[in-house]
Amino acid sequence: MFYWILKHLIVGPLLKTLYRPWVEGAENLPATGPVVIVGNHLSVIDSFFMPLMIDRRVYFLAKSDYFTGRGLKGWLVKNFMLSVGQIPIDRSGGKASEASLNTGLAVLERGDVLAIYPEGTRSPDARLYRGRTGVARLVLESGALVVPAVMIDTEKAMPIGAKLPKIRRIGTIIGRPLDFSRFEGMSTDRFVLRSVTDEIMYEIQRLSGQEYVDVYASSVRAKTAAA
Repeated sequence: MFYWILKHLIVGPLLKTLYRPWVEGAENLPATGPVVIVGNHLSVIDSFFMPLMIDRRVYFLAKSDYFTGRGLKGWLVKNFMLSVGQIPIDRSGGKASEASLNTGLAVLERGDVLAIYPEGTRSPDARLYRGRTGVARLVLESGALVVPAVMIDTEKAMPIGAKLPKIRRIGTIIGRPLDFSRFEGMSTDRFVLRSVTDEIMYEIQRLSGQEYVDVYASSVRAKTAAA
């Protein structure tokens, strides 16, 4: 209920008035059934504007840091993230990765929409980076349809390091569903996982028009931070 109020009565109308966001291909999202939305990740505001342009409720797997802050600020951030469909996960790897997978599968088993950024982190320079195969495993184990949804110009509205977004138009392009049912039962084959992931990344690149870089974004960000 609180999510509906935020989206339709408070935050949604405000953002639409200020940013005049546009969307193409909204009809490509199935009205019912489990769906994995896959997209590029240009800015922290991606997770606010993309769900705004989609009729169905969207759930995200968010890093647990957003839910562990102290004091009034920590409480506000935690409750806001929960209210807009963010689900806390541990990204430390190992058993934590398995728990994250199970959390995502639970959302899809309910017939809901789960959104994932295959790059694993925000792009450091607005280019599209190599996808991580966890998205492919989730898709193959759930059997859900995959719908690419890319953000346009969010990095210009709020680049990495900015504290407040600039007022400018932001777009969302939703592609046609991708069906990977031909790989059913092959979720442990690493070659299949890479193939599925690369196909997903190709479709994201085709829709977004971004330059593709075949390395992980996290590696580039780590090198930049070290420098």
